[in-house]
Amino acid sequence: MSTKKILVAEDSSVIQNITKKVLQFQNYEIKSAKNGQQVLKMMDKEDFDAILMDINMPVLDGMSCAKKIREMADTSKSSTPIIAITGNAQNYTQQDFEDAGINEYLPKPLNFDKLVLTVKKYTSQ
Repeated sequence: MSTKKILVAEDSSVIQNITKKVLQFQNYEIKSAKNGQQVLKMMDKEDFDAILMDINMPVLDGMSCAKKIREMADTSKSSTPIIAITGNAQNYTQQDFEDAGINEYLPKPLNFDKLVLTVKKYTSQ
């Protein structure tokens, strides 16, 4: 079985590093980005099995980035599962996330068991 590739978009290096370790332990290959613009650049070059997307990032925030991904011409890229990570989920409704094309969201502080289960849900064949 091929290794699943996850893109972790998170401007906090602490959260990024912990998330990376947790998912690498589950045998995922991890790439990371600090903002939405980096996410889009990386997606031009390679395919990911899922994206963990922080909502509050500099340059291009997670909601805008998710919308841009959903507008991509390449359907395999535009349908990549997006799992939002946010410290202020209460600022958004479920409808806001759906409108942005986000499949699911996880509140901060992250529950890593739930993170792993959620990533598995979207990456299992």
